[in-house]
Amino acid sequence: MQKSHYLRNQSGGKLRLILWATLVILIVTAWLGRHLLYTAWTLAALRLFWHENASDFILSQSNDNFDVTFANYSIHQVSAEPYEDVVPPILHHIALGDNEGRWKGRWGESVQSCLDIHPGWESHIWTDDKASQFVADKFPELKELWDSYHYPVERIDSLRYMLLYAYGGVILDMDLKCKRALGPLRRFSFVAPEAHPTGFSIGFMMASKGNAFVGDIVRNLTVYNKQWLGLPYATVMFSTGCHFASVIHAYESDRHDLKILPGPLHSLNGRVSTPIFDHLGSSSWHSYDAKLIVTIGSRINLIFFFFVGVALALFLRRKSLLRRL
Repeated sequence: MQKSHYLRNQSGGKLRLILWATLVILIVTAWLGRHLLYTAWTLAALRLFWHENASDFILSQSNDNFDVTFANYSIHQVSAEPYEDVVPPILHHIALGDNEGRWKGRWGESVQSCLDIHPGWESHIWTDDKASQFVADKFPELKELWDSYHYPVERIDSLRYMLLYAYGGVILDMDLKCKRALGPLRRFSFVAPEAHPTGFSIGFMMASKGNAFVGDIVRNLTVYNKQWLGLPYATVMFSTGCHFASVIHAYESDRHDLKILPGPLHSLNGRVSTPIFDHLGSSSWHSYDAKLIVTIGSRINLIFFFFVGVALALFLRRKSLLRRL
């Protein structure tokens, strides 16, 4: 009996020791990975926080004295008069992976429509060589990151933010055909269309030169650069895409000047026609995992995907470190 009692006590002591050791390991792991945990949480929780004080940043007639239908503005209005133009008259189109100009055959008409309706505006077509030199000159600290992106669309997305911050102006996807000039929007220091189901789209953005919010996006490129969930769509959306940029927007201390054109009127999901664009809806890079990422928006799956994402990110980070060794 005494021996049996001794063995039970010894077994119970070992179990308590294992439990305490496990708890300590979990606490230490959480502490060491606290920045990754926080970053993953901001991504997972976007839908919970995006609409806080939405009336401050969603463009409207009542709050901004702005006609979101554009019916009261001339289609040729290239200035915000009588308001000050804070966005410079510059159009940026990005054609990475196409130094030979093949884009002209497919998107030449849509690109030209935007140039024609903005006479006198400066315009740029950013090809690989031109973009690479720009990043090296203006953002040398990000050049290695930019070159190392696994997916070409990550270079395109990050280039959007860098161009807007360095020069200001208008970023336009090549599949956007302009139906009217963007002058009425030039009074706002940042503008983008609302996305479905959450956040904003980055296929069209306007910003003032050196815009603080766009600068915050650029500075966070290194923070969010992970192989999220081990999936192409998730990695792009969470590291450089719409979801990533929307998270930075959601956590800005003052969102009043970061204007969002309301959806669904201005949303650029698929082939649609909005008051200012015909969206031809290329989005061919979207992969099989897109529906999975939309599912993350539901509150039921929020915590599950949060921990799965963290676990995968930690696993991939460990594999990367082992390869270096």
